[in-house]
Amino acid sequence: MILPHMTKTEYSDANTYFKNRFGTKVYKAAISLDVTCPNRDGTKGVGGCIFCGNGGSGEFASSKVDPIKIQIDSAVSMLQKKIKKPALYIAYFQSFTNTYCSPLYLEKELMEAAGDDRICALSIGTRPDCLNDDIIEVLKRVNAVKPVMVELGLQTIHDKTAQWFNRCYETSEFDDSVKRLKDNGIEVICHLIFGLRDETKEMMLQSVKHVVDLKVDGIKFTCLYVLKDTPLAELWQEGKLHILERDEYFDIVEEALKLIPKDIIIHRLTGDGPKKLLLAPSWTKDKRSVVNYINNRFEHGG
Repeated sequence: MILPHMTKTEYSDANTYFKNRFGTKVYKAAISLDVTCPNRDGTKGVGGCIFCGNGGSGEFASSKVDPIKIQIDSAVSMLQKKIKKPALYIAYFQSFTNTYCSPLYLEKELMEAAGDDRICALSIGTRPDCLNDDIIEVLKRVNAVKPVMVELGLQTIHDKTAQWFNRCYETSEFDDSVKRLKDNGIEVICHLIFGLRDETKEMMLQSVKHVVDLKVDGIKFTCLYVLKDTPLAELWQEGKLHILERDEYFDIVEEALKLIPKDIIIHRLTGDGPKKLLLAPSWTKDKRSVVNYINNRFEHGG
């Protein structure tokens, strides 16, 4: 809990940023493409990252078998039940690696989303080793219709750690992709995980400094969490893995925020898995409590 005499750490939050940019509250409509990952199908590796569930980090997304418009309709309908007023949406291509496909297929699907009047932007989750020149040309063309943000799951700059969790690409590939995307006018959001095995706080902050120096446009933080039926779950159940407690995690987040300039948008301070699959940390299960904690501890705004 923040004491009255303490100064809150400030950061630029995505909600305020999008409201200023698009003139209204913006929500994410999670949708899926018919794709997998190169470290699942044997191209780079098998099994995926050890913390990744069967949904490919898209457990909250629609079914990939449905056409894009149907997925948008479904996601918007679900969100409208909660917000009960007109809004704009970001089409969030979340599950698996959304540029691990043919450029023709990718352009068709993205353009369908971009053509929907309810969609103000597209956010595309992918890997840096799945961004060849043809794919970036597609993203550039779609970006001319609606803003495109590419979300890259870096998690850490430390390649030894990345080998442990089966990332199957090196940090140098991430660095190169960020440069190529930004040279083509495409925004980049970087995902970082705090609490990976054997990483010290200093190592985690090195990852933050690295992506800040690359001038990414946004960052998503999350605590390492454990889902059922993953290799990570086996390590946790065997007592071979320390999962950060709430204060322990947010102490690291606070130090990280001090390194980030206000023109880099913080899209997430922590994440959570679906309750039916989540094994740890238990503190992430009470989302309202986590939000209240964040609001008490941190000061956010555009």
